[in-house]
Amino acid sequence: MDFTNLSVDTTNCSSPFVGGPSLPDVCEANQMMLFLSLLNTIVTFHPKIGDPCGRITPVKKADLVYDFIVVGGGAAGSVVAARLSEIAKWKILLLEGGPDEPAGAEIPSNLQAYLGSSLDWNYKTTNESHACLLQKGRCSWPRGKNLGGCTSHHGMAYHRGHAKDYERWHEMGCKGWSWQEVLPFFLMSENNREIGRVSAEYHGTGGVMTVERFPWQPQFAWDILQSAKEVGFGVSEDLVGDKITGFTVAQTLSKDGVRESTAAAYLRPYRNKKNLHIALDATVTTVLTRGNRAYGVKYVTNGRTYTVKAKREVILSAGAINSPKILLDSGIGPKDDLKSVGIRVVQHLPGVGKNLHNHVSFGLDFTLNQEASMDLNVNAADLYIYNQTGPLSSTGLAQVTGVLPSTFTTEDDPDIQIFFAGFQATCTTKTKSSDLATYDNRRTVRFTSVNLHTLSRGHIKTASKDPLQPPIIWSNDLSHPQDREILVQGIHVIITLAGAPTMAKRGLQLVKVPIKQCSQHEYGSDDYWKCAIQWDTRPENHQAGSCKMGPSSDPMAVVDPELKVHGMQGLRVADASIMPKVVSGNPVATINMIGERCADFIKKQYLK
Repeated sequence: MDFTNLSVDTTNCSSPFVGGPSLPDVCEANQMMLFLSLLNTIVTFHPKIGDPCGRITPVKKADLVYDFIVVGGGAAGSVVAARLSEIAKWKILLLEGGPDEPAGAEIPSNLQAYLGSSLDWNYKTTNESHACLLQKGRCSWPRGKNLGGCTSHHGMAYHRGHAKDYERWHEMGCKGWSWQEVLPFFLMSENNREIGRVSAEYHGTGGVMTVERFPWQPQFAWDILQSAKEVGFGVSEDLVGDKITGFTVAQTLSKDGVRESTAAAYLRPYRNKKNLHIALDATVTTVLTRGNRAYGVKYVTNGRTYTVKAKREVILSAGAINSPKILLDSGIGPKDDLKSVGIRVVQHLPGVGKNLHNHVSFGLDFTLNQEASMDLNVNAADLYIYNQTGPLSSTGLAQVTGVLPSTFTTEDDPDIQIFFAGFQATCTTKTKSSDLATYDNRRTVRFTSVNLHTLSRGHIKTASKDPLQPPIIWSNDLSHPQDREILVQGIHVIITLAGAPTMAKRGLQLVKVPIKQCSQHEYGSDDYWKCAIQWDTRPENHQAGSCKMGPSSDPMAVVDPELKVHGMQGLRVADASIMPKVVSGNPVATINMIGERCADFIKKQYLK
């Protein structure tokens, strides 16, 4: 093992950040352990990758009182806390249930490698009747438990859905959330480095979040786009621009070949602010209330419970599972559910935990006419350490996507997304949750069908009076017949794409591993696929809707259009849970926008 071009200038600092699980912790034990240990050490101290001297310094103990308390340091909470700290007279506390993100997660090719580790809440749904039947009705729903939340684990694709999504929100009573009203908040956070290839009409520059393509794509990524042209699906330079359908190599939330989590973009530049305190490994259990007013929170760290007060507001940005869970554990939710587990009712809000939904997918594996090979190797690592290019600087085929309409919708409101996997320079993970199998020693790729307009709805309930117990999650995924129909139409898109002349040149062959529970149907028939997707379901990590935004006239709305919890004072929710309907695409940019809007609402209220 010889990193021949290794030239790393590790800037000296008094206490470099070296925490979190290492690559050997999350990778299977094999002959690569020495290599992975060395790679992990180098990226940890690399100023452009691990950024050991640019990390935030968490407070050892929070003060007793702050102006605002933000719960959750993920895709929205990091934004809210950073933007509020721009007001020098305000004192902000950000509470995050996990540690800082490890250096290994900054490598784009390590997409999802840390899921299943200590950086994951490791949630599972229960009692599913139409999804994850091979797992006995228990779908895995990983959620980031670290500063940056899921933005330290996701595929980094920059997407916003499209205008129709936000028009729907407006029609559902979410005044102020139309496309034209939210667009400025997308633009203000964005620093797009490819203006010219993409339009300045839809993209911003000068913001804190870098948006660009990865430095490296495997040739097969461009073969997919060529195939899309050949079969008539088309190609788009920018699914956020004028042409919102077709296939593309997506722009990503990354900077010069390094992942840019929300924590990296929003919190590290603010790390020296005196009025922003960040507490890590601090799990918030309940919101403290007096009457219908929130005045603080309880949180647990190192086995001890602490109380901290908010003079103005508490903002829950703990995500689509933990935000409703915290509300329920605090006595805010459906009164009968709360009483059944012995929780005192503070505010009857029947919509808390309801309207839960997610994008659901199903993947088909294909082999190519080339031998399987390890994309994570010394040469690739050497190149990445030297100048952050090559296979480690991207997610392989995961950066390619396509968006198309099914027969249930129109071209301006597409509901099918196609994802891809393969050519990813990462280790075999211990959880094997996202690893591709090898067939006949040939390289394998995966094409995945995703339903963007899910109609199925589930719920989250608190399991007991103990707030440290995980909640009961029932996704009810694929219960609506149309959800299954859309996925099957996406499978037909995949099969058509796989039949393109360019794919034939690569020797693309479908791996047929019939699901025995679906043997009553002919393999490849629509009835077979409708059965198969229920047994071998692939939930995406796009959960939303469980603290639905809407007017007070909507009995199931949890927050109003300014994200204030109905019936409460001093309490807001800002994260994916407030989406009345999840956007038609990768949601992280929308969650960032929600954080921007929440901070703006607060500033306008208190700085009149």
